Amino acid sequence: MKKIDFCKQARGGECAVRIPGICNVNPKTSVLAHYRLVDTCGTGGCKPDDLQGAISCNGCHDAIDRRTKTEYIHHELKLMRAEGVMRTLAIWRREGFV
Repeated sequence: MKKIDFCKQARGGECAVRIPGICNVNPKTSVLAHYRLVDTCGTGGCKPDDLQGAISCNGCHDAIDRRTKTEYIHHELKLMRAEGVMRTLAIWRREGFV
């Protein structure tokens, strides 16, 4: 089976995180934003599996990684990132990658 480069697939994709008031809706800025989760190699400097990632514009990615300050609390951002992972998986399922 051919290995898919999900980071490459995320580039230029429609943002799946979609934070209201933050998302710039610019696919030219989209990359894969990984969801770090304890016990899935998501802490301590280890990146999680790419299937635990969401296609994210740079505005949303900066917000969920807390590089920019927003009105949203941590748990709201965490939920929006998780929803983005689910949307990304749905996109990739439709495209035949998963």
